[in-house]
Amino acid sequence: MEYLIPTPSQLGQAFKSRRSECNLTQAEAASKVGLLPKTVSGLEGHPEVASVESFFKLIVALDLELILRPKGEAAHDEQRESW
Repeated sequence: MEYLIPTPSQLGQAFKSRRSECNLTQAEAASKVGLLPKTVSGLEGHPEVASVESFFKLIVALDLELILRPKGEAAHDEQRESW
């Protein structure tokens, strides 16, 4: 599943949803990458104040990848694949 993340609160919700999909508690996700459970809680509740390092650690714990691209290119890529 892909998540479009235009706001920090939506980032936190995406982390929480993905963690649930992986059947992980906050403590389990945290222990996979050396974070504290309260850090995972913070990333889910207030990601705008989290460190970039913690952000990337949680991405790894949840088996996610970060892709940055200009707006609108995703739709263009999907059209190209259907040709």
